[in-house]
Amino acid sequence: MTLVVRFIARAFLLAGSTIAATAAPMLATAAAPVTAYFGGIDKSAVPGNDFFAYANGDWLRTAQIPADRASYGVGEKLTEVNEQRVADLIREIGGATPADGSDARKIADYYVSYMDEEAIEARGLTSLRSSMDQITAISDRTALARYLGGTLRADVDILNATKLETDHLFGLWVAQDLDEPARYLPFLVQGGLGMPDRDYYLKDSPQMAEDRTHYQAYIAALLKLAGESDVDQKAASVLALEHQIAQAHATREQSEDVKAGDNHWTREQITSRAPGMDWAAYFAGAGLEHQSDFVVWQPAALTGIAALVGSEPIETWKEYLRFHQLSHFASFLPKAFVDEQFAFYGKVLNGTPVLRDRWKRAVASTNNALGEAVGKLYVERYFPPEAKARIEDLVRHLIAAFAAGIDELQWMAPETKVKAKAKLATLKVSVGYPDHWRDYSSLDIKRGDALGNAQRAELFEYQRNLAKIGHPVDRSEWVMVPQEVNAVNLPAMNALNFPAAILQPPFFDPHQPASINYGSVGAVIGHEISHSFDDEGALFDSTGRLQNWWTEADFAHFRASAQQLVTEFNGYKPFPDLSINGQQTLSENIADVAGLAAAFHAYRLSLNGKKAPVVEGFNGDQQFFLGFAQSWRQKTRDARLRLQVISDGHAPAQYRVQTVRNIDAWYDAFNVKPGQSLYLAPAERVRMW
Repeated sequence: MTLVVRFIARAFLLAGSTIAATAAPMLATAAAPVTAYFGGIDKSAVPGNDFFAYANGDWLRTAQIPADRASYGVGEKLTEVNEQRVADLIREIGGATPADGSDARKIADYYVSYMDEEAIEARGLTSLRSSMDQITAISDRTALARYLGGTLRADVDILNATKLETDHLFGLWVAQDLDEPARYLPFLVQGGLGMPDRDYYLKDSPQMAEDRTHYQAYIAALLKLAGESDVDQKAASVLALEHQIAQAHATREQSEDVKAGDNHWTREQITSRAPGMDWAAYFAGAGLEHQSDFVVWQPAALTGIAALVGSEPIETWKEYLRFHQLSHFASFLPKAFVDEQFAFYGKVLNGTPVLRDRWKRAVASTNNALGEAVGKLYVERYFPPEAKARIEDLVRHLIAAFAAGIDELQWMAPETKVKAKAKLATLKVSVGYPDHWRDYSSLDIKRGDALGNAQRAELFEYQRNLAKIGHPVDRSEWVMVPQEVNAVNLPAMNALNFPAAILQPPFFDPHQPASINYGSVGAVIGHEISHSFDDEGALFDSTGRLQNWWTEADFAHFRASAQQLVTEFNGYKPFPDLSINGQQTLSENIADVAGLAAAFHAYRLSLNGKKAPVVEGFNGDQQFFLGFAQSWRQKTRDARLRLQVISDGHAPAQYRVQTVRNIDAWYDAFNVKPGQSLYLAPAERVRMW
């Protein structure tokens, strides 16, 4: 698992985060019954000392994290609703006996196969036998390279907290060339680790040392279940190899440097600059033998890992590959493998006591394999045309507010403003679902072959990505599915995706006050728009070319404001030995500040000079900020929180809420005074846009 590559996608929420919703379609004809808009407030807390606690304190005191979750809140609540919706849709189409070869039949067969634990137990490791035999047959470094190339996949997860990650040795993503935006190029990224980040291998803290001990035991357990001997010694060798891979990895902050990552290497340069790997065999195995140009995002990692392929014993590599095959596909293997995988990734790394129900895991896996096919069914049922129209209207208001904000900036030069508004004018905003649905006709799904289905789905996605090379760049392509409760900015594409699943209560509800909608979904929209104009967005012009369009003075001013934000977040300390990394979370924090400011501006414009009605004793401005704060309502286990702080580009929810301290109107709304913990003097408040 590896690091962030932000040019690809900038997701709004955290991994697994979701937003609460009702089970009915978003726009009902009758008004939805509401008992209270602002439940869970702790009025004994002082807003100026801790706004998260004020907005959510009573809820935090009574809320319980379910045993099968690492965190729980507004977000995870919708996960449960959405999982049930999708499961019901799948069962419904399965009961209708869909035609052979149809998307509906593939969805039903994939889900049923995953749920058939008896068949999975009976198969044992049969479905992995072919790849295991291929590993056993590796006799030299050319064969090793060919096998490694054959495992290259586009399984990098750009939506899991914006992390680009893979447990294969390298990951591939086919994306718009940053220097020539009209063409696609394959990007190679570092991989090869079974733990979430290089820090888990390299840091000397007692917690990290304990995690390494558990990881080594996990490696040994899987190898033993697969019938291996001398598993303790082999596990130690695999961990030692991964430790060396981690040493070669770029840090998270290094990987977030777009200019440092935009390295165009030819096949010949890869061969000469990264010796140790038989690259001809590797690319032949990967189906890239005719590709001449690549982007190597972490050059030192490519060079270092290739050297390890050439230097470390082949037998060690074979044990490493056996373990990773078992771990990667453990969810599709007999229960003993599932239990061991959960014991490490669930209990140790996330602090989750209980494995999630099988049907919930089946839904997640089906979404992963056939996401847009499932999404098409989802929007037909839960996202009517009038919902799309309402959200598109709200997006237009936010874009207008952002444009007005550009005009009002005192520090930005006129020529930079012109370019900023040109970029805003070309921003492609997609709401609800993609313009064109993905074609799954070539994906072979067989009822009763759960692991094989997963393998073929991964290969299908890889080949789908390879097929983009040589064709025009499609700015309408989605990187999320409609049932994903999230939102994303694609900086190089200058495009936004707002899936249907996030565009519903409480983020957006036509029955609640507009002030709450602007504070919740408005902040989401503003957040994603602002990514096109933040520290990374400033590096891409309106065509997606890597070209800074700011004047030197404007960029210096922006960076100075950004440094204020770094300092602000560095001051938050979730654990005695661990603080928020303000630089690591900078871009997301910038987007939170700018997005909230734009949403507030849009909310005020929507009033047309009138006052918002008082609701439950709160005026309109208070409703706006409470809507924002309560949309981040979440309670997290310590292990998961620690993992997030170490490896995520987003700050934890409670600190994202404190973004309000940079908005002048919040001070007036809640009578925040000097001396209170969140108080910032006007000159110290970060004003990005």
